[in-house]
Amino acid sequence: MNRAFSRKKDKTWMHTPEALSKHYIPYNAKFLGSTEVEQPKGTEVVRDAVRKLKFARHIKKSEGQKIPKVELQISIYGVKILEPKTKEVQHNCQLHRISFCADDKTDKRIFTFICKDSESNKHLCYVFDSEKCAEEITLTIGQAFNLAYRKFLESGGKDVETRKQIAGLQKRIQDLEAENVELKNKVQDLENQLRITQVSASPAGSVSPQSPSTDIFDMVPFSPTSHPPAVPTPNGTQPPPVPGRAAGIKRDLFGAEPFDPFSCAAGDFPPDIQSKLDEMQEGFKMGLTLEGTVFCLDPVDSKC
Repeated sequence: MNRAFSRKKDKTWMHTPEALSKHYIPYNAKFLGSTEVEQPKGTEVVRDAVRKLKFARHIKKSEGQKIPKVELQISIYGVKILEPKTKEVQHNCQLHRISFCADDKTDKRIFTFICKDSESNKHLCYVFDSEKCAEEITLTIGQAFNLAYRKFLESGGKDVETRKQIAGLQKRIQDLEAENVELKNKVQDLENQLRITQVSASPAGSVSPQSPSTDIFDMVPFSPTSHPPAVPTPNGTQPPPVPGRAAGIKRDLFGAEPFDPFSCAAGDFPPDIQSKLDEMQEGFKMGLTLEGTVFCLDPVDSKC
């Protein structure tokens, strides 16, 4: 690879905006693999990565291993790498994390992009082999980035923040449901222990009277629907009724107010919502270098 990667300028887009924003564009390719790189951009960076992965593939090919085929689904939400038959997602690269995309004019089947990994925050270079569509795929990724960035600016980041809030509320509901199941299991275990204690304490063959069952402390078990019997006072009059809880506040069996996701304050949301939004701003602000051409629009509004 003695020549640099090609630099395309003034290229027209390949697809309609609706195709990338409401659907996705699929491509088939061979996946040479991914490798960590030191920089988020640069022709020399991807050239070294391609050379490294090509060499690794030659070794595997000599051992009888074939290059795996994948399906790429490109949209304004990212680039998904799937297994073609099962449609299992192997990698999901969000567009604001993709910083460089190129195809190689010395080997027109090779194209590559650099993406920042969401877990390790390392820059990974993904390399593919497409016999006819390498150039078209790089342009499609550039167009998707362009549309996604425009949408981000127009929404002011509100769509992103809303999705993060919904995800945080869903996570909280799952945690509360898991806690509720755990509490129910504990109550069931206590009831089972109580039955075992009552059975072992009663003499064999005896018939217990039809009176309310009591626990090990000779207490009638609490029931949220049961009411204690009225005990007459010494002068024969009935005691005043026990005032109930205020009708406006409903509580569960354990005295806690039921969770309402629509009454949560902003401080109840997970603390990483703003950090995720800032991350998207930084990613789009860096722009996508498409073989030397930077697709970056107006600066991101700091109020997003």
